[in-house]
Amino acid sequence: MPELPEVEVTRLRIADRLVGARIAAVWTGQPLRWPLGVAPQALVGRQVRAVRRRGKYLLVDLDEGLLLLHLGMSGSLTMGEALPPPGRHDHVDLHTDRGTLRLHDPRRFGAVVYARGEDDALAQRLLGGLGVEPLEPAFDPIRFHAALRGRRAPIKTVLLAGDIVVGVGNIYASEALFLAGIRPTTPAMRLSRPRAARLHAAIRQVLQRALAVGGSTLRDFRVDGQGGYFQLEMWVYDRAGQPCRVCGTPIRMIRQGQRSSYYCPRCQTY
Repeated sequence: MPELPEVEVTRLRIADRLVGARIAAVWTGQPLRWPLGVAPQALVGRQVRAVRRRGKYLLVDLDEGLLLLHLGMSGSLTMGEALPPPGRHDHVDLHTDRGTLRLHDPRRFGAVVYARGEDDALAQRLLGGLGVEPLEPAFDPIRFHAALRGRRAPIKTVLLAGDIVVGVGNIYASEALFLAGIRPTTPAMRLSRPRAARLHAAIRQVLQRALAVGGSTLRDFRVDGQGGYFQLEMWVYDRAGQPCRVCGTPIRMIRQGQRSSYYCPRCQTY
C-alpha cells in the first residue's frame, strides 16, 4: 500500500507539470472506492492552482473546489502528453492542456473525489480525523509522548490509526519501531518519555530516508513508471526468518489485526 513517502514522491513528480494546467476533459472507467461526486464535464475549464498532500491524500486545488486523490492499496499516477488508450486497470484520466494525469489501480481501492473546499463536509469526513504531519514542526516529541500516554493499544496499532501522527503506515512503523528498539506489541501508554522521543526521532529518520530514495516498491507503486528503492534498505519489514542486519537473530512476523508486524526479538527488547 502506498504510504506517506510514496504519496509525497508522487506529489513532487507531478506538481510542476500539473500546477497551472487547465482541465480539458475527464474520463472515468470502472467505479472506484468512492464516486467522483460531480459530473465529469463540470470540471472542464477549471485550472489547477496547487498540488498538496495531507497524510496519504493528494489535494489538487482548483480555481473552484478541489480534487482529493487516494492511491488505495495498489494505485499509481502517471502524467504524460501521449499516453496509450486506457487499459483494464486505468480508471481516471484527467486531460489537461499540459498532458494527461492517469490513475492506474488494479485493486480499485483508490479514489478521485471532488469537494467544494477543504471545509466541505465530504472533505472533512476524509481529512478531519487525521493527526499531525510527522515531518512538520507540529510533530513535537513531548506532545507525542503525552498523546501516547492515553492509549492502551499496542504502539504499532496506535501508529497505524493515524489520529496522533498521520501517514506512518505499516512498512515505516515497523522500521521506526526497530530503530527505536521497541516491540510492536508494547502498549503505547507504557512508553517512557525517553523511549517516545527515540521513536519520534526514528519516525522522522525513516520517512526522510524513504523520501530520499523514492519510497518503497514492493509490488505496484510507480510514478511515471519509476519505482522506489527503500525496500533494499529495510531492517525488518518483509524479512521474516532472515537474519537481523544488526545481531543476526531471525526476524519474526506476527499478526496485529489485519496487518503483518515484523521485529527482531533481540534488538527490540521492550
